[in-house]
Formats: sequence, structure tokens, C-alpha cells
Amino acid sequence: MTKEELFQMIKESFRDLVIKNNLYSTDIKINSKALSADEAIGITKRKDFPIIVGKEVMLQAEYLGSYGQAFTDAPSTFEGTIEDILDFDIINNRHSRGLFIASMNAVMCKLGLTENTIHCKNEEPELCAKKFIDYIKENYNNEKIALVGYQPAILEALSKNFDIRVLDLNKDNINKSRYGVLIEDGTKDYEEVVLKWADCVLCTGSTLCNGSIINFIDIGKDVIFFGTTIAGASKILGLKRACFYSI
Repeated sequence: MTKEELFQMIKESFRDLVIKNNLYSTDIKINSKALSADEAIGITKRKDFPIIVGKEVMLQAEYLGSYGQAFTDAPSTFEGTIEDILDFDIINNRHSRGLFIASMNAVMCKLGLTENTIHCKNEEPELCAKKFIDYIKENYNNEKIALVGYQPAILEALSKNFDIRVLDLNKDNINKSRYGVLIEDGTKDYEEVVLKWADCVLCTGSTLCNGSIINFIDIGKDVIFFGTTIAGASKILGLKRACFYSI
């Protein structure tokens, strides 16, 4: 499957949900904006989350009191209808893609089709990271884990308990040691780390916004996605997702 085919599938599946639930002609507005770090994850003791150091932006969309979020590197502001959202070019326009994903998450949350669409805050990212230790131990047996995306709380927690390698796209992290683990290049080292070395993959849902998610679908080993961005798409695509403290 290509990136283009994946985004088209997601868009058409969401369109079908809108039609099935008679939402296509609704006059209800979807409001979307980029959140500050404090709005997105609150006040955390740890200060190296990507959103804090300015490497990612979280978009938040509201639909009838339900909220959806998406991490992206292409911030945008929007107010419009579901029909407007469905007209977006999510294949070629990264700004439209982030807005679409956040809005889809909000609508699907309102419909009860997905959950955990709001990022955890304050001390919760640390608690969530500890939950991943239990999750891996309960479901896997001394597996070699590839962590895709620099998530410092999860990295520190897992590095103390498992054999782990980390891939990231941020040049400020690549080839640097973080919590005793070398951060490897998500582009150059993907095949070696993910396809050859790892037994299972823990992958950030942010890969949906940048399109690299296609590298982690149907690869012949377990891939567990985490985060709010992937909430709606994980239901549409039938992907395994773990998210413990988001709302």
C-alpha cells in the first residue's frame, strides 16, 4: 500500500461514517487550533518532550463538545463544516492532513467510535510510561523492542526493563545518547532496526501525519501504536493501539 492509497482509504472510510450518521449536511462547525505545550500536556517535570522543545505542534479540533488531537509539524487554524473537512487534500497538503486527522478524531469520539483522543497531562505521561512496562511484560516475553519516535518518558521506562533501540527523524536527537540509548536515524536505520532486529515495534501515532506509517503496517511482526493522533485511524485500519492515560 502506498501513502496515497492509505490516506484515500482513511478519507473514504470517514466519509462513509459521516453519511451513515447523517452528518454530511450538518451546520455544526468544527473549530481547530494549535495548542501551546502547556495546553497540550500541562506542566511536566520532564522538559524534553518534542512539543516542549518546539519540534512538534498539537492541533486540537472540537465537534459538539468532543475533542480530537493530532501531532504534526504543519500547524493550521480552521473553522468550518464536516463537508469542508472532507474536501481537504490530505494526500498532498500536510496542513490539511493534520486538520483532517484532528477533526476526524473529534467526530469519531463524539460518535463513540474511538476513545482516548486527548493527550495526557502533567504527571500522567510518566504514569503512562510505567503502564507500558506492564503492557509489554503481560503480552510479550523478553522481546527486543523498536521504539519509533522519541518519547522520553516511554524510552526511559522501557530502557530499564527491555532490550530497546530507538528511531527518530529529529536531527537534534539522531546519533545522540538519550537515557543510555543511542537514537538512530528513522530513515537510514529503519530496515536494520525494525525489519531485521526487533521482535515487536512500539510506534508513535504521529507517523500518520507524516505518512511514514505505511512502513509499519503489515510488516510481519507486532506493531503497537501509541498516542492520540492515531485514535480514529487505528479503528478504521484495524491497528493495535495502546493508550493508558489520555481522555
